[in-house]
Amino acid sequence: MQKDDNKYWQENIRILTVLLGIWFVVSFLMSVIFVDQLDAIRIGGFKLGFWMAQQGSIYVYVIIVFVYLKLMDKLDHKHHHDEKDILAQEEAEELGQ
Repeated sequence: MQKDDNKYWQENIRILTVLLGIWFVVSFLMSVIFVDQLDAIRIGGFKLGFWMAQQGSIYVYVIIVFVYLKLMDKLDHKHHHDEKDILAQEEAEELGQ
């Protein structure tokens, strides 16, 4: 069981690392550091650097939340950490006592 929990947490940390890396690129690099270079590109009449800092990053954050939810649901199911599995395990333990 301990080995399974270690794998679960390793995969969880990997997911968080990737998503936080995307967050860092969008919020710090694209919206602060490279804003002048991105301003050379226009989307709908707006400079891309400005658009990313004002609106684009918010869209990316919302997408990151939904991707995290989906990936964690899959990970929970894979390692039997679903709410249903936990409740069933608790019931089995109570019946066994």
